[in-house]
Amino acid sequence: MEWSDLRIFLAIAREGTLGAAARKIGQTQPTMGRRLRALEQALGQTLFQRTADGFVLTDEGTAVLAHAERIEEEAIALERQATGTETQLDGTLRLSSSDWFGTVLLSPVIAAFGKRHPRVIVELLTDARLYSLPRREADLVFRIKPFDEPEVISRKLLHIPYALYGKKGSKPPRAGDGSGVRVVTMNAEFSDMPDAVWLKRTLPKAEIASRSNNRQAQAELCAGGGGLAVLPRPLGDRDRRLVALDIGASPPGRATYVGYHRDLRRLARLRALLDLVIERLAVTTP
Repeated sequence: MEWSDLRIFLAIAREGTLGAAARKIGQTQPTMGRRLRALEQALGQTLFQRTADGFVLTDEGTAVLAHAERIEEEAIALERQATGTETQLDGTLRLSSSDWFGTVLLSPVIAAFGKRHPRVIVELLTDARLYSLPRREADLVFRIKPFDEPEVISRKLLHIPYALYGKKGSKPPRAGDGSGVRVVTMNAEFSDMPDAVWLKRTLPKAEIASRSNNRQAQAELCAGGGGLAVLPRPLGDRDRRLVALDIGASPPGRATYVGYHRDLRRLARLRALLDLVIERLAVTTP
């Protein structure tokens, strides 16, 4: 196995086709294909699935990708040190988080990180899907469930308080059981989440006005007068259209965990971003 073959592997993985990869590094397609086959033979693994739309990494290819990127980073660092040029982080990082967490908490950190390391491209994926770290679907994952995969390094990042909100000018419900109150809550798939359970138990006679698995959508519905909603305080408190309501009991807060694959623990750009996240969020967020 030769480093030049890994360089070709990385180009194909990033560009998706032999033609695009060949143009990227100034090789011919036949050469690219021949060197890729040589690498696969040397490793005894099929690294890509050939499809009509291009080359897609296999599970084995995904595993090789993490190592190849670290080798590339070390090679670049060695070259810079040898030539006396200043070391500067570059490359790509893919982050996964929930919608509101990414928008409200991570985006300012990513913006600050971009000023420090302008050559690192950060991709932020915000949806309800749990991206897999072992399959390299994401490099850094933020979620409310602890990680149990043995190959994942994780830590509790912070604890986020929640509150019951209403449209600005709203008053706490008169009836303690929620009679005559309309609420916005989680959809059926997430009805077992602690805040949804708390809302149902605390205001059992409240009428469900709407459901959503998107916290920002819930905030918009609440601000528009669509009903009371339980929201994370970093999201609800920043919206001047909303007011937190004291009904004598508070909804349970949630812990947020951050995790990354153990193979990436020495990846300089990941460490730099994680350090900034911990500095900005774990200390300053209540």
